[in-house]
Amino acid sequence: MDLSDDGPALDARWAGIDNNLCGCLPDSHDASRVAELFVRAGWRSRSSSWDAYEIETTWCRFEAEPIDGSATLLNGVIAPQRLDDLGALLTRFGLRFDLELYGDAGDLVREAKG
Repeated sequence: MDLSDDGPALDARWAGIDNNLCGCLPDSHDASRVAELFVRAGWRSRSSSWDAYEIETTWCRFEAEPIDGSATLLNGVIAPQRLDDLGALLTRFGLRFDLELYGDAGDLVREAKG
């Protein structure tokens, strides 16, 4: 259930921007499980490598990639005003997180932890 094309695709206005979202799920080493949680919440997901997944909805698209068997890295684009929404969703999933939002010049704009 970790793959689904049923959810909405990323809105075109966010598709053309550089990556502005970086994050870590320190207790989650299984990107497939992360993808499954988002699919169950109505997002879409597709495999991007042997153990990584691209996960998206209209306001966010990120790659979830496991590292060192201990955490999952997140990297992608998000509508800047929706960072708290992503954090709330991760909290609802019971996942601890560290998120960073970057501006157009590559400067750190905001951090969110949960």
